[in-house]
Amino acid sequence: MFAILQRCFFLFSLIFWAGCTSKTEQTQPVLENITESVYAPGVVKSKNQYQVHSTVSGLLLKMLVAEGDLVKKGDPLFILSNESSRLNTDNARLAADFAALNVQGDRLEEMKANVDLAKQKMQNDSVLMQRQKGLWAQQIGSKVELELKELAYSSSRTAYETAVLRYKELKKQLNFSAAQSQKNLSISKTLEGDFTVRSQTDGRIYSILIENGEIVTPQMTLAVVGDASDYIIELQVDEYDIVKMKKGQKILLSLDSYKGQVFEAVLEKINPIMNERSRTFVVEAVFSKAPEVLYPNLTVEANIVTRTKEQALTIPRAFLVNDSFVILASKEQRKVETGLKDYRKIEILSGLSSSDIIVKPVK
Repeated sequence: MFAILQRCFFLFSLIFWAGCTSKTEQTQPVLENITESVYAPGVVKSKNQYQVHSTVSGLLLKMLVAEGDLVKKGDPLFILSNESSRLNTDNARLAADFAALNVQGDRLEEMKANVDLAKQKMQNDSVLMQRQKGLWAQQIGSKVELELKELAYSSSRTAYETAVLRYKELKKQLNFSAAQSQKNLSISKTLEGDFTVRSQTDGRIYSILIENGEIVTPQMTLAVVGDASDYIIELQVDEYDIVKMKKGQKILLSLDSYKGQVFEAVLEKINPIMNERSRTFVVEAVFSKAPEVLYPNLTVEANIVTRTKEQALTIPRAFLVNDSFVILASKEQRKVETGLKDYRKIEILSGLSSSDIIVKPVK
């Protein structure tokens, strides 16, 4: 009876082993091309895309554009209202006009007339002094009379020089005041001009984030503007992979908007600072051939090709145990040396040949 049970158990074990064996997946290493790449998610952005901000606070008085409009650099987008700024400009204009009148006004003319009068008196006193010197040379008159004429000339000359200095000083002050008033007017006009928000680039209005009548502050984003037809891809690369990035690397892209299609791009720029919060670096790429229709902020998934090798001996990554072992069909566990890998397969540098049969480990 025991022999019969033992025979049945052996037969059941054989059938079970045969069933398990038939379900074990097997494969052989193959020679094929392999490409190693780095995965990076990202978004499509319009080239030169930026957020529009105002440099001043105020009430949004008028919106001059709509979403989808094309604009040129310098075109007005929004007009803000601020009464105090307008009044300051008017006040500066009045001050500038008044200062300009003073340069040509009565004070300067009066001072110039004083200079002319002092000059005439000096010239007259000079003539009288020379005449008295001539008389004194002929022993006519007295020494006191000559000294009085010389003193009168010296006094009138000093008065003339003083009048000239005062005229020059007044003219300098008035010119300075006029220039300062014009500068203040220019500053006021510039500040008033800040209440007209203008486009910083040629492009398209992609989004408007404010409505008429709202209070605007410099911290608020008013709109998003970018190039109308030229796009870039902004990708987030993990800090562990950033050292593998080089300009000119090929990138394979997939977009949710174009299911099942793969697009090619080229790595163009590596921003050298890491985002401490996400621990990623931003890299930028351009399409080798862009899709027909694109919009900013479309999501993309990218594989940045870092290395490629032809005729490499590869196996599926699922057949690798602990990153360095494989299981042969004979149940032998063999250590292998690996090389390049992608999301599906891995290169075998040593430890296997193309004739070896390996089995997929049971998990």
